[in-house]
Amino acid sequence: MATKPGLFTDWPWQKLGKFKYVILAPWVARSIYRYMEGSMDMGELYIIPALLVRAIHNQIWISLSRFQNARSKHRIVNKSIEFDQVDRERNWDDQILLNGLIFYVGLMYIPQALNLPMWRTEGAVMMALIHMGPVEFLYYWLHRALHHHFLYSRYHSHHHSSIVTEPITSVIHPFLEHVFYFILFAIPMLVTIFKGSCSVLALLGYLSYIDFMNNMGHCNFELVPMRLFHLFPPLKYLMYTPSFHSLHHTQFRTNYSLFMPFYDYIYNTMDESTDDLYERSIQGKVEMVDAVYLTHLVTPQSVFHLRLGFAGLASRPYVIEWYLWMVWPVTWVSMLVTSLIRSTFVVERNGLKKLLMQTWVIPRYSLQYMSKGQREGINGLIEEAILEAEEKGIKVITLGLLNKGEELNGNGELYLQKHPKLKIRIVDGSSLAVAVVVNSIPHGTKQVLLRGKITKTAYGVALALCQKGVHVLTISRDEFEVLKLRLPAEMCNNVTLTNDYSTKVWIVGEGLTNEEQGLAPSGTIFIPFSQFPLYAARKDCTYYSTPAMVVPKDLENVHSCENWLPRRVMSAWRVAGVVHALEGWDAHECGEQMLEVDKVWRAALSHGFSPMV
Repeated sequence: MATKPGLFTDWPWQKLGKFKYVILAPWVARSIYRYMEGSMDMGELYIIPALLVRAIHNQIWISLSRFQNARSKHRIVNKSIEFDQVDRERNWDDQILLNGLIFYVGLMYIPQALNLPMWRTEGAVMMALIHMGPVEFLYYWLHRALHHHFLYSRYHSHHHSSIVTEPITSVIHPFLEHVFYFILFAIPMLVTIFKGSCSVLALLGYLSYIDFMNNMGHCNFELVPMRLFHLFPPLKYLMYTPSFHSLHHTQFRTNYSLFMPFYDYIYNTMDESTDDLYERSIQGKVEMVDAVYLTHLVTPQSVFHLRLGFAGLASRPYVIEWYLWMVWPVTWVSMLVTSLIRSTFVVERNGLKKLLMQTWVIPRYSLQYMSKGQREGINGLIEEAILEAEEKGIKVITLGLLNKGEELNGNGELYLQKHPKLKIRIVDGSSLAVAVVVNSIPHGTKQVLLRGKITKTAYGVALALCQKGVHVLTISRDEFEVLKLRLPAEMCNNVTLTNDYSTKVWIVGEGLTNEEQGLAPSGTIFIPFSQFPLYAARKDCTYYSTPAMVVPKDLENVHSCENWLPRRVMSAWRVAGVVHALEGWDAHECGEQMLEVDKVWRAALSHGFSPMV
């Protein structure tokens, strides 16, 4: 929102929320009716597909930009994007809806816009020349006017709230500002329409050009190769670059031009550091990554929740959205594509103090980890990721989610056996997960019921509780026998097999059924030690999150949620790798190896991580 919002700042359909697309329904219905009676102009058929193509085009730029900013050395502004920017830029598709409405109205009231031919060279050339002349000139002076304090505080400051730009930042403006922009961009279209030289492909091409240049110019990495300017020197006056426009967002009073910088040269508003920033950005700066979190895809729909996917979805805890069922064909295509990928890909880049971290994703889904036939291939991908991180000099790699499965690779022990001289430290994060669970138990608790598959974390929790004098009950004989075998002899007396469900603190993992939850007394607290959340089957009980911690305020570039966790919350296993790197610990934490639970807990707190309230 602008600092002092002016008239017509909000979009007319803002209160409709996710249902705003219904504003096109009457026009679509009218087109269908006109088609059935045989009086529809063919141009109406192109409107909805054109809007969809524009949305897909924008989404491709969003994903490409986020991917490149997570891994590219050509980053321009090395600052953080936070949740407030994602929230502010969530309505980037409003301008597409506005364009659709205007096109429908135009076809209704402008007879010359009907029955356009597919292509006319004359009109396309005229459209390009009008854009280079009047449109670029008028935009330059409109843009300078919007930087006057009166208009800036009421309108344009909303756009400039994003110092670090993303492609879609280009269309984040108040409603009235967008109306003026559309009037400008409509000039070439209307002139050619009224002169009778317009064509369908010229219109679509012009809109695609605007979208392409807008998105490209707001990327936070430089992608325009220098050789283009060497081959054709005048190009520097005809095409801006991301670094050119980035200076406008950091310096504010320079580089006002739309896509063609020559008006900044003419009116002496070109930033003096433009060429230098471009050269430095295109050369790039190699940064040394210190720690990697290696995760994987969860469900087929989770691909849309990645930071590279839909920004709005990624900024909220993962839930299965009803409207994503409508894009199942796209979901299946994404599953096919990921199944063909034979290496990890980078999705996130974070910084804490002097530590630089990345998140790498194994392109496989949770369901595939359950298949014995997939294990060898998945282990191969994890091993390749570890060796790649080793080659890059990365200090710590944390195995997230099922990448450290006991049946898959023995909690990561497999990779140490194959590569005993690894310099990189492999961390499964179990010690901190144990610490989070133990410190989540209400003070004064004398006994707990342990239910679920006995994993390394479950064993660690049982051991820590026994050491603190808390009595551990279990219902399952198999779980009881496993614990008795793994716990030290002096601790076994603190573990009891029972058939009593009356205990009000349950430490639970995989395998707990809804029926068993129904046997718990009212007011029971369920504390998971598993990596995946427990289904909350009871409204009269309290369900804690999977082991996780709130991240420090100075952890940078956090604008997506980790799976189902709330904003600015990380799983304990992921935090463990960060703490391991910050502390510079030299030990591996995988296989049967665990670090001292209290030591890891104190270290996490000292670095600003805090328990979830």
